[in-house]
Amino acid sequence: MFRNVLRTSRCLAVRRINIATPIFKRSILQSSVKPFCVCTNRDFSSNISNADSSNQVEQAVFEDICNETLESLCEYFEEIIDRTNNLKGADVTFSDGVLTVNLGTSHGTYVINRQTPNKQIWLSSPVSGPKRYDLVLNNGGYWIYKHDGVPLHRLLQEEISKIIDNVDFNSCNHSLV
Repeated sequence: MFRNVLRTSRCLAVRRINIATPIFKRSILQSSVKPFCVCTNRDFSSNISNADSSNQVEQAVFEDICNETLESLCEYFEEIIDRTNNLKGADVTFSDGVLTVNLGTSHGTYVINRQTPNKQIWLSSPVSGPKRYDLVLNNGGYWIYKHDGVPLHRLLQEEISKIIDNVDFNSCNHSLV
């Protein structure tokens, strides 16, 4: 019981200090507690201004641009697979914001999907691994990986052109190659 009384009186004392005048609080804090910093906003290094990023886009606009991008990529991958004879077992599926491009057992599978809460497009590549792309509103809108500054369509152009000749992702919606 004595322990509970001490705890209660300690809590009351802390509350009383917190509602004390600012001058009194300042002198107590300076003498007994080391100052600390509370970070409320963390900016990552990037060459893209925050005003042009996907964080500033309304949800409906983001959804439209994202769907246009994924549908355009789906159509282009289907076209590539149809005209290429050396891809055994290649297949493209697009459902619920997830585009899966299987280029066969020797080349692997690309998965490109919408991440609505983050307002990003995520890519899983068998060559370069996972990446998260943010929308930049300049030049009609395009998707860029902020860590290296390489746009989504340029990365796909570089990786797919090693497998298939004559690919041009510049014809897709919201591309920057």
